[in-house]
Amino acid sequence: MSLLIRTEQALSTHFEHAAGVGAPSRLVAAMRHAVFSGGARIRPQLCMAVAAACGDNAPTLTDAAAVSLELMHCASLVHDDMPAFDNADFRRGRPSVHKAFSEPLALLAGDGLIVMAYRVMLLAGAQHAERLVALMDNLTQGVGLPDGIVAGQAWECETSADLGQYQRAKTGALFVSATRAGALSCGHAPEPWTPLGAYLGEAYQVADDIRDVIADAASLGKPVGQDVLHARPSSAQTLGLEGAIAHFDHLIDQASASIPACSYRDMLCQLVQHEAERLVPKALCEGYFNAHPMGATVHVSAPH
Repeated sequence: MSLLIRTEQALSTHFEHAAGVGAPSRLVAAMRHAVFSGGARIRPQLCMAVAAACGDNAPTLTDAAAVSLELMHCASLVHDDMPAFDNADFRRGRPSVHKAFSEPLALLAGDGLIVMAYRVMLLAGAQHAERLVALMDNLTQGVGLPDGIVAGQAWECETSADLGQYQRAKTGALFVSATRAGALSCGHAPEPWTPLGAYLGEAYQVADDIRDVIADAASLGKPVGQDVLHARPSSAQTLGLEGAIAHFDHLIDQASASIPACSYRDMLCQLVQHEAERLVPKALCEGYFNAHPMGATVHVSAPH
């Protein structure tokens, strides 16, 4: 079974179980809209891949950890799209949750997914109590203060922010949680897997900065030009497009090199390289620079 199929099956099973029977139907529909709308599912796949490298001796717990990560990620996207932040009409090519279901239900859907993430972990972890505390703490670190995705979102509300700190929190933290969770679900030490999550997470945010400039809304599935519009920290602004792309390539190389020696190393390297091409396709970059000959050196500036 592929990691993606395993992820989708686990998401469906755990979502329905945690949602239960009798909840407000439109709230459940809004939460389902947020979760089952496509997406690469890279965080849960990373968790499962690392678990496989560590023996995957508790697959039910691994699945729950992976699902919890994806539920947290989806919750962050729901809130990120709301008028208080990006005011985005679309996500993954479909109407964002607040557009499809209203702002109040979007807020509640995001909150509900956060609680559901912890519930999924608790229900599965009852049979592995000795691993549960570490997994719960790992998830909390990826989401909360001082360096989780909540802090990453909050850095956008500050008058200034360090680009690296912002990127590590907004995107990198949950990737670190994903690789660490794969090891923790098997009872292994997570530290050897931390660099893979850190490098890949930072690469994802740099890729998002690049695509915000060179992609179009149809292919991206969400509005573009948001970094300039909201005056957010951006690698494309700080380094220029050529510099941002070079930085992305370097982070991908570091991610591959950081994978510990194991029987699944080649598979993990392939996963990293596949994601790199999906995130920043070489053809897309070449097409952009052919259409914008000065794009390699011009830095993108926020409006005054």
